[in-house]
Amino acid sequence: MRMIDKPGDARATRFLIALAALLVFAAVPARAQNPFPFHATHYDIDATLRTAEQTLAAKAIVQLTADAVSRTAILELHADLNVSAVTSLDGKPLGFDRDPANALRLRVSLPQAYAPGQQVAIIVTYAGPVSGLEDSPTRGLRLASIDPHWAYLLLGARWFPLTNFPANRYTAEFRITAPQTFAIVGTGSSGTPDILPGGLVSYKFHCPQPSAAGTFVGGPLQLTPVQAEGISFSVYAPASAPAPAEYANTLGKIMTDFASQFGPLPQASSMTVAEMPDGSVGDYSGPGLLLISARHWTEKINADTLARMAASQWWGSAVMPASADDVWLTDGLSYYSEVMRVRQDQGEEAERKLLQQFAVGALMYENVAAIAQAHQLGYGSPQYTSIVCDKGAMVFHMLRTILGTEPFEKTLRDFYSTYRGKSATLDNFEQIASRHLPSGEQTVMNLNTLAGQAPLNLNSFFSQWVNSTGIPEFKLEYIVYRVAKGFKVVGKVTQDLEAFTMPVEIHVETEGNPVTQVVTISGTTSGFVVDTFGRPKPNGITIDPDNNLLKANARLRVMSAVARGENEAEQGRYYEAIQDYQQALALQSNNSLALFRTGEAMFYQKNYQAAANAFRDALDGDMDASYKWVGVWSHIYLGKVFDLTGQRERAVNEYSRAQHMKDDTDGAQAEAAKYLAKPYTGMQSAAPSSASTHS
Repeated sequence: MRMIDKPGDARATRFLIALAALLVFAAVPARAQNPFPFHATHYDIDATLRTAEQTLAAKAIVQLTADAVSRTAILELHADLNVSAVTSLDGKPLGFDRDPANALRLRVSLPQAYAPGQQVAIIVTYAGPVSGLEDSPTRGLRLASIDPHWAYLLLGARWFPLTNFPANRYTAEFRITAPQTFAIVGTGSSGTPDILPGGLVSYKFHCPQPSAAGTFVGGPLQLTPVQAEGISFSVYAPASAPAPAEYANTLGKIMTDFASQFGPLPQASSMTVAEMPDGSVGDYSGPGLLLISARHWTEKINADTLARMAASQWWGSAVMPASADDVWLTDGLSYYSEVMRVRQDQGEEAERKLLQQFAVGALMYENVAAIAQAHQLGYGSPQYTSIVCDKGAMVFHMLRTILGTEPFEKTLRDFYSTYRGKSATLDNFEQIASRHLPSGEQTVMNLNTLAGQAPLNLNSFFSQWVNSTGIPEFKLEYIVYRVAKGFKVVGKVTQDLEAFTMPVEIHVETEGNPVTQVVTISGTTSGFVVDTFGRPKPNGITIDPDNNLLKANARLRVMSAVARGENEAEQGRYYEAIQDYQQALALQSNNSLALFRTGEAMFYQKNYQAAANAFRDALDGDMDASYKWVGVWSHIYLGKVFDLTGQRERAVNEYSRAQHMKDDTDGAQAEAAKYLAKPYTGMQSAAPSSASTHS
């Protein structure tokens, strides 16, 4: 390319820069346009669970209201559900087909064009399986399942024809028929079930208030009614499930606290809690309903997870996103409510630990999409959780850090009171948050600002963190000078995001009192000056010392690569998982967690020699305190390898070493004792869940 260096060429340079900028902005994905010319306002659903066949058969009467002039109604229905007929209310057949570009979309030809506000009703008859992973609305995620013992139908499965998921509200009546061995629990109020011939039972659910109703679970559930904190809990779980009353008591306290923080729920007098069978979903929430998978329904209650689930009654049910691109407002806030609860109950150290989990999660798929392009992500997928939930929670934390805790909590209360029972956009939230911004005379980040520093521009903040991809990775350079009144630190901060601008703390540890100062980082390079009385300590100057800012560093990138591998391993994709673990080891070759996970994946591939080597390397690795459990489980896995290869004496030695460590993470001691007594012969047990890697 020819260099332009003459004065006469300056105009050409500016033109090229402007043209490049236009092309860049043109390439930025816009918010998804609403593809649904009609939205559903009421459903009458009659569904039968054919548990022996593991299929669903249903008829849905759908009341639709036009949002644009159209004679084609577009709905979303699980791709494996075959539509046999679509008719008008008077029985006249209507043309329909599946969108060839998106098998989830069902297109229905109406008898005439409808103008905005006009209503029409259609009847859709359909049947088929819903348990498959390949054709799930989120591929690889089982959002519905039916078998002879259990069934669950989550709204995200689109097991009945939906519009504007996950942003639509509607009234509904559900009639669900199943074997008499099933108790059915779900959204809405239900009365006494009807006993039908043939060993069947029919449950009716009434949903008179517009909401995102339509999530159900069925199986050998038994009711435990509990009154806690003025709330009537109906807890449904198998007879063998531990501590049903304790789940209600814990939730009662959490929900009472959230009501005082955010405001009361529209209908807070009752709540249903139920166990759902293990699948690829750990928990799920609907209006007045919390579902917890069997693997997570344990005697030791995870109050943090319950806090996130309870928060979804405020952020997701009472306040809904206006579109699929606004879901971070509700899912991100539900996740961040867990942070707020942890800080209140366990203190700042526990809060920092949880925030690091979210930072790791945010880095896993950072460049896949911006938060505001959530429609590009499969609902509930690892990418969705990373970008919408984990990164979304971190965005709310950064906002709280900048506004201050009290203004931030006022923002949430105002947001909730304004949009309770409604849908909200990013612009709606930004308008409310802007009312609580500190003025130029007030403090930012609860610290003294530099002279003349402007208050935060929320439009820039949300554009950067919600509408754009990219996470900064800071590098710090500085020189310390001796001056008449002490010392002067003169330095610069560099990072790779050209449009980045953010107030950030610079912290200086000195031989006397430490000094913390807020500087505004703008662009790829920003200078700073900090005056101190005491001499700065060697390597005592840090940026963002409390990790309030979402940023990348070598450790977090290692942890995020391991987390990606864990997601692959959970799907049985061990080869892909090993590739992710190798990326982590390329950044830190002695990372015990990455080495352990590599050994684990190789173990399940039956590559026992390579697995044993990886477990030995894990024991010789960094053994960071955050994953000390790697030691005990490495010994257990080595014992299994030796049992499988006919080396019983060596196996006993490894199980004994595991016992001597006295670490009982995920039942390690019982596992070691089990195989000390009897040799391991196959894949009877599992390693610590991926959650352990973040603990």
